[in-house]
Amino acid sequence: MISIENRNRLIYGIIYIIFILFGISYSSLSCSVLFGLIGVICIYEMWKLRKGKTKIFAILYVLIPFILIQILIWNYLSFNIYETENWNFEPILYLVILTSVYDSFAYIVGIRLGKNKIIPSISPKKSWEGFFGGFVFTAFASLYFFNDNITTFLFYSFLIPISATTGDFIESSFKRQAGVKDSGNLIPGHGGMLDRMDSLLISISIISLLIIYT
Repeated sequence: MISIENRNRLIYGIIYIIFILFGISYSSLSCSVLFGLIGVICIYEMWKLRKGKTKIFAILYVLIPFILIQILIWNYLSFNIYETENWNFEPILYLVILTSVYDSFAYIVGIRLGKNKIIPSISPKKSWEGFFGGFVFTAFASLYFFNDNITTFLFYSFLIPISATTGDFIESSFKRQAGVKDSGNLIPGHGGMLDRMDSLLISISIISLLIIYT
């Protein structure tokens, strides 16, 4: 029988994903507002985590991806804030979907099969079994989206697991230093907004810079 914690995690996780996907795909304006709001919440949560400690690196770590994604939205993926038909939301949408796939299956495989921990001193629940399980399912999902472009398929397949895991460890390090389990309690079963966005921060920066400079 599913526990209350896992039920809340599932229900609120689905609600969160639906909200995010709608905000991204509806228009460039809704996407910009969405990530602007998420960015403010994440910065606030990080500020609290670093209370009494040096904040510059931690705040920049959160702030830079949200600045880059705003540049990406307004200068490279859209041309008019009131226009929805020519809004090129796919790069952001694929990034969010594939990261969710990785997070979900890394968690499921890790819970069921995880024995060999990656860095237990920082994140004791993260295992190599979970990492490779998430990697395999991310690769299958990437193949579905990019079956006609092997370069893009390989890029997303390797970028998502590595950047998501790295981002999770960075945030876990900040939480461990603060002596807390979650960055907040905004999303029942998941913690704070930063707990949901940690796996996206690095990949958002990489994708944004690649599109901007290429």
